[in-house]
Amino acid sequence: MQNLKQLVITGRGRSRMKSAFANANVIPMPLFQQVKEAVRREILDGTYGPHEKLPSERQMMEAFSVSRITVRLALADLQREGLIFKINGKGTFVTLPKAQFDVSTLRGFGESAAQIGQEAFTELVSVTTGLPSHGVAHQLLLPKGSQVTKFQRLRYLNREPLAFDVTYAPVELGERFRSADLQHRDLFDIVENDCGMTVASARVNVEAVLCDVELAAYLNVEQSSAALHIERCVHDATGAPILYENLFYRGDRFRFGLDIDRVHLGQPLGERG
Repeated sequence: MQNLKQLVITGRGRSRMKSAFANANVIPMPLFQQVKEAVRREILDGTYGPHEKLPSERQMMEAFSVSRITVRLALADLQREGLIFKINGKGTFVTLPKAQFDVSTLRGFGESAAQIGQEAFTELVSVTTGLPSHGVAHQLLLPKGSQVTKFQRLRYLNREPLAFDVTYAPVELGERFRSADLQHRDLFDIVENDCGMTVASARVNVEAVLCDVELAAYLNVEQSSAALHIERCVHDATGAPILYENLFYRGDRFRFGLDIDRVHLGQPLGERG
């Protein structure tokens, strides 16, 4: 089957689309799904690259010999999948592929970005010291009256905002961070190499949230857009908490990935089958 670019040029669409699905020995799909799958394949195989403009609705109508509503249904599905976005008056464009970080091991943002060959940068939004909320004090096991240093950072991947990070540290440790290069170094790196401590483990909770006005502004998304909230309490080699983090990742630009092993009922967790 010719790709969409070729179909736009030749004007031959529906007959080739039908024959392609017939040759594949698949159950015939509604026309809008056939158009969707044809466009989807070309996005995924790189025929249309990130931020490249797709043909107009009229060009697709002519290329596939279908109605406007068929094209719009196909594009609506692709937009829901996060593969395309629309700009009023300009057209439909391919989105950037989502960044995927491996969560099977404990890494900082910069380390995770380097693992997938991406460029990471951090904008330090604010650093403050004061009394923590009850929740923060509980996470860090701080005695009453103890202070914490709070860091707010905007994390960029390939020069686009990907995550907003709110981190709390006991004030003694937090003061060590103030003089460090927080734009280009992870806190884990500073903890281990400047402070001589070991980042050993973390307790992690993940949930979906909607961006409020402030978070949406930082992440450059619409208010009420989906975000991934990662609550992480980081421990040293003795099991003592040293950092309490709340990380908010853009839902349209990010996903987590991990490899897991099956453990049968009654099988000890240390045994792999």
